[in-house]
Amino acid sequence: MADRYIDVSLPKRGVHCTAKLLDDRAPITCEAVWNALPLSGDVYHAKYARNEIYTLLPAFAPAEPPLENPTVTPIPGDLCYFSFSGTQLGSQAYGYGGASGVQAGTPVIDLALFYERNNLLLNGDVGWVPGIVWGQIVEGLDAMAEACNDLWRAGALGESLSFRRV
Repeated sequence: MADRYIDVSLPKRGVHCTAKLLDDRAPITCEAVWNALPLSGDVYHAKYARNEIYTLLPAFAPAEPPLENPTVTPIPGDLCYFSFSGTQLGSQAYGYGGASGVQAGTPVIDLALFYERNNLLLNGDVGWVPGIVWGQIVEGLDAMAEACNDLWRAGALGESLSFRRV
């Protein structure tokens, strides 16, 4: 199979980067994401995992991928896939309200980009939260990391995280 690439962007900030899909390590997840592209949603900056931005989407795969190529310590440039029930994210502590689509009993997919070191996927409510590493940023990570830091400091309101085929 030929290498596949996607564009990951923060459109309001005019920043994008290119990621290579890790088809050799997470083939089922890569296929599910690839077939669903383009994908886009409100962007959030992590509270617990540290140097992460992500979007929450309705389930899009015919069946949820198995936990292939898992990690609890993502590195800069990792793209991760998480699947949650609305119940897992329903606590007021998470801050997802109204338009986010997070509801009890409704599957939620979290597509995340890790932009700096020292991440640990440990949540005080549920414990370890392994993610599927399905892509790696190969170009533009420095500019994206700068924009992610701006999200942390200035806020994410009105910004989205978008994924599309190159």
